[in-house]
Amino acid sequence: MTVTLAACSSGPGGFGVSKDRVYAPSVNARGQAEDGLIVGHRLMEAGQYELALNAFERAAAVDGLTPDVLNAIGTANIGLGRLGQAEQIFRRALREDETSPEIWNNLGVVLMERGQHSDAAEAFRRAFALDNGESVAIRDNLRLALEKIDNAGYVDLEQDYKIVRRGSSDYLIRTAG
Repeated sequence: MTVTLAACSSGPGGFGVSKDRVYAPSVNARGQAEDGLIVGHRLMEAGQYELALNAFERAAAVDGLTPDVLNAIGTANIGLGRLGQAEQIFRRALREDETSPEIWNNLGVVLMERGQHSDAAEAFRRAFALDNGESVAIRDNLRLALEKIDNAGYVDLEQDYKIVRRGSSDYLIRTAG
């Protein structure tokens, strides 16, 4: 019986560092981690909803389930098509902060997607009032909801709803009618 053993060398394929390959930098264990909300919002903008959800959950582990974190988790769930979960999360966030126009708007988006146009219009009205009419995205969402109520028999093949987050950006979610 012949047994062959492979030797490990410091060259290619061995355990040593090869000069001809690129390796990731080492991790600084004392370094400051990037805020999970910031990372999640960047991932949302890139359309990476699952990764964004993971980042928002890390933010929840650090900051707790604040209304901002809940709002972010809800928006990621909308992007993933998990409307039931998103609705529950937004309603929980509103129990914590019922004065947030962003959360009311995002709840309205979910309700529109679920075909609850009257309830969505009411959520958008609250968001619009709390925002003092300053957000174009909220105004557009309210307009779309009211059009849906007025034209209940008309089916539009594509609609644009805007998800709003606290901060300087908003998200556009495209949906098929």
